[in-house]
Amino acid sequence: MARYVDIHPDNPQQRLLQQVVDALRDDDALIAYPTDSGYALGCRVGNRDGRDRILRIRGLDERHHFTLVCKDFSQLGQLVHVDNAAFRAIRSATPGPYTFILPATPEVPRRLLHPKKRTVGVRIPDHRVVQALLELLGEPLLSSTLILPGETEPRTNGWDVKEELDHVVDVVIEAGETPAEPTTVIDWSEGAPEVVRYGAGDASRFVA
Repeated sequence: MARYVDIHPDNPQQRLLQQVVDALRDDDALIAYPTDSGYALGCRVGNRDGRDRILRIRGLDERHHFTLVCKDFSQLGQLVHVDNAAFRAIRSATPGPYTFILPATPEVPRRLLHPKKRTVGVRIPDHRVVQALLELLGEPLLSSTLILPGETEPRTNGWDVKEELDHVVDVVIEAGETPAEPTTVIDWSEGAPEVVRYGAGDASRFVA
C-alpha cells in the first residue's frame, strides 16, 4: 500500500517533506505528487526501476519524453543546452505550467533521453509544496504527468490517486486539489519554439 502524506499547500510541514525525501533517497520510492498542472509521477534521476515503473503505469514506450522537474533556472541550466533566445523566453515563463524540450547536457543519463533526438523535458513548477520538496531533496525529480492509459487529463486529487494506484506507487502526496490541465509543451530542440501540446500555460507567448 502507498503511504499517504497530507501536506499543507501553503505552509508545507518540514517533517512530512523530510519523510518523502527519505523515501525517495533511501527506498528508491516512486511518488505521486501534485503540481500546478495536475498530478505527476516522480522519482530520483538515478532510480532506474522508478523510470520503468512510470512507463508501465502510463502505458508508454521508450520514446516517451521524460521531464526533469527543477527547483530553479540555475538547476535547469545544468541539464539542458539553452541558447540566448530560448534563455530569455523560458526564464520569463518560469516558474509555471510549461515543459520545455531541449538538447540534454552530459549531466543527464542517456537512458532518460529521447533515443533519437538526445533531448529531455525540463520544467519549473509554480507549486509551493513541490518547490519545498525540491529544495530539501537538492536535485531534480524525474517525472511524468499522471495521465493513465485511455485518459486525456491528469489526476487532480490525492485520494483518487491513492485509490487507483495504491499498489503501484510508494507515496502519494495530498496538498489540495490541482488543476486538471497538463503543462503546455514547447519543443525548442531545433532552435525555434514549436508547441507540441497546448495545456495550462499560455502558448501564445511562444508562437510568432
